[in-house]
Amino acid sequence: MIAIIGVIAAGVAGYGLYRKLESDLPDYRWLADYQPQQMSRIYAGDSRLMAELAAERRVFVPIEAIPRRLQQAFISAEDQNFESHQGVDPIALARAIVTNVEQYGSGRRMVGASTITQQVAKNMLVGSDRTILRKAREALLAIRLENALPKPRILEIYLNEIFLGAQAYGVAAAAQAYFNKSLDELTISETAFLAALPKAPNNYNPLRYPEAARIRRDWVIDRMTEDRVITTAEASAAKAEPIQARPSRRPDMVAVGGHFTEEVRRELIQRFGQEQTQGGGLVVRTSLDPNLQAATEVALRNGLMAYDRRRGGWRGALGKSASGPTEWLPALEALPRPPGMLNEWRQAVVLEVRERDARLGWYERPNPRVPAEPRYGAVLLEDLAWARPVLPAQPGQPPRLGNAPRRVSEVLSVGDVVMVEPEPNRPVPAAATPRSAAPAGPRLERLALRQIPEVEGAVVALDPNTGRVLATSGGWSYERSQFNRATQAQRQPGSSFKPYVYLTALEAGIPPNQRFLDGPIEVSTAQGVWRPGNYGGSLSGGYVTMRSALERSLNLVTVRIAQQVGIDRVADTVARFGVIDNMPRYLSMSLGAGETTVLRQAAGYASFVNGGRRVEPTFIDSVQDQRGRVIWRSQARECAGCEAGPDGQPPRIAENRQQVADPIAAFQIVNLLQGAVQRGTGGRAGAGLNRPVAGKTGTTDDYKDNWFVGFTPDIVIAVWVGYDDPRSLGNGETGGSNAAPIFREVAAAALQGSPPVPFRAPPGVALVRITTDRGESILETFRPGTENSATAPTEGGGGSAAAARVDSGLGGLY
Repeated sequence: MIAIIGVIAAGVAGYGLYRKLESDLPDYRWLADYQPQQMSRIYAGDSRLMAELAAERRVFVPIEAIPRRLQQAFISAEDQNFESHQGVDPIALARAIVTNVEQYGSGRRMVGASTITQQVAKNMLVGSDRTILRKAREALLAIRLENALPKPRILEIYLNEIFLGAQAYGVAAAAQAYFNKSLDELTISETAFLAALPKAPNNYNPLRYPEAARIRRDWVIDRMTEDRVITTAEASAAKAEPIQARPSRRPDMVAVGGHFTEEVRRELIQRFGQEQTQGGGLVVRTSLDPNLQAATEVALRNGLMAYDRRRGGWRGALGKSASGPTEWLPALEALPRPPGMLNEWRQAVVLEVRERDARLGWYERPNPRVPAEPRYGAVLLEDLAWARPVLPAQPGQPPRLGNAPRRVSEVLSVGDVVMVEPEPNRPVPAAATPRSAAPAGPRLERLALRQIPEVEGAVVALDPNTGRVLATSGGWSYERSQFNRATQAQRQPGSSFKPYVYLTALEAGIPPNQRFLDGPIEVSTAQGVWRPGNYGGSLSGGYVTMRSALERSLNLVTVRIAQQVGIDRVADTVARFGVIDNMPRYLSMSLGAGETTVLRQAAGYASFVNGGRRVEPTFIDSVQDQRGRVIWRSQARECAGCEAGPDGQPPRIAENRQQVADPIAAFQIVNLLQGAVQRGTGGRAGAGLNRPVAGKTGTTDDYKDNWFVGFTPDIVIAVWVGYDDPRSLGNGETGGSNAAPIFREVAAAALQGSPPVPFRAPPGVALVRITTDRGESILETFRPGTENSATAPTEGGGGSAAAARVDSGLGGLY
């Protein structure tokens, strides 16, 4: 009777324990749709890796893509009855109990009996506490998982989640980490080794414990033979094979495009969220052209350095350091590398200063495991003409510079730490022989003194036919500033805005040979009278054509054109082009007093090339999920006939981009902007390109912003140069002198090796030979029927010889 009562009591207690465990069980049903965290990868347009985004280095592989032999190896090593048990293996459990009883008191680690399903439950749901209650919850969850999920799904989660050492989660990451192979390239020996790792990954690292790794691998091979996964002959061959670990190196990544990559990352987070971006295993294909990106960054830096050497002066050394013959090298090694210092530059310490040269020391370390190698060089006075002292200046104005140095000591002092660039192709003159600071001989190299410019800039290069951004640089260095001045900085476009005003006039039916007065104009505002002027205060003293006004960037004519067509229509044009969404209705806006970004300007000009269709700039071509399915694509255009066979009609891609301007008017602007490069302010942009180039300079009030936005039929490039805190670049510093040369350098790299292509004229446009204001004979573009529609200028249309007076807002830019 007592026994019966005991059995009943035990049953009640067991049932109570079961109900308690059941009530505390976590929800396991989400595992049916679970996708392991894995790194996302961003690729350039040529399929080179740009960046990896991940919290854990994991590569997810669907179960159907994991070789069956690898699956069987893990089953043999970890859970021989996986295919037949229901979550818990009673036979393995009993065997483990007997073994542990026999080994009790021996000091050996207790033998476990967890199935693969139990390990999934432990890793994903209940944690790894070493308690009996945790094991009970684990077993109960494993049984429920077996009822809820198919065996292949459980095994898929296990093989992709398990930690296998070497910072590798999952079998695919482990195969790369240990052998630099994909799963289908693994040998039987390598497969067995991976299956040996779950028990204690760090104890079986073949680089640290080769013998332990071999013993454990051979044990797995025996289990695979016992389960008839491999034959006896295959097992013997596998055991004879040494474990040759070939740890994978991280793949070579594109070394340029930091601002581009960051723009892609931000867009991914905006589209898919932080968690999916960093752990969703996304494969992101971008439009980046790495070669053009490298050329773009070099061109921008060259332009900024040229301005800095002309206007920036020498702002002094980075600091002071020991300069003695023995202590200078360790002191220099201890200094941090300045953010933004170029890879080819070096930090150096001044060891000796003479009247016409200075001796400096720096170091090279080709391999981080070898000691630094001291190097010596000379900076010559003849290379320091640009290093003029910076004098106090008025707020908002460029620095005033002193005279060029007459001796090196005016620039450098012993102990100064400066940035230099070795110039191996320029020998040191014999007169600059070393004294005591450096040994004589060929190791004395010529050095160029360097400094990071304060001025900044931005470039965007995109394909006008698709809007794909091929390259972009958001400043001197992504390392120094992650702020992307190409996409985030709102700056006044100055005269690079004028083509939208002229396009509005062309759409209104005004022909390009219509004449307007280039004379004084007054604008009444609430703050007083605004009197805009042309750049430099010049006046032609008469009437000029629209073409001549745009080529010469005449402000007074532009204001009159905006007055005639109406500032409301100009605002509508720039909104349709996506340049400025809600432009204030002031006449000063016609001179570029509004604000926009470099990216928006590039896209707006691309619409000119594209026949007046709106161009949406894109950085990402497509995004695939971890199973290879395309979940987003930038070009969502219908293709009629793309599914047809080789005998069908050629496919036709539907044009679904918005028509934001009349095609003939857009081509007329292209033709006018060609003149701006050939005969106008943008002459330096097309020098040496030997192909049709169109574009427009922009210089804002007080020279605070310099622009050039230009294009060929194949590429659009927008360039901006200025200070982050808007201040003058200096009198005479214009878009034609600072931004246009950068454009030319980027365009030369983009178009290298490609034949010249003419701009495509739309159907119906009329080409008529005319004589320009300067007496040149050119082909002018007209809308059919408007060839002779230019009217004599009147006070209402083109203005009068006297100053015209209109009402509008404030502003005034060049």
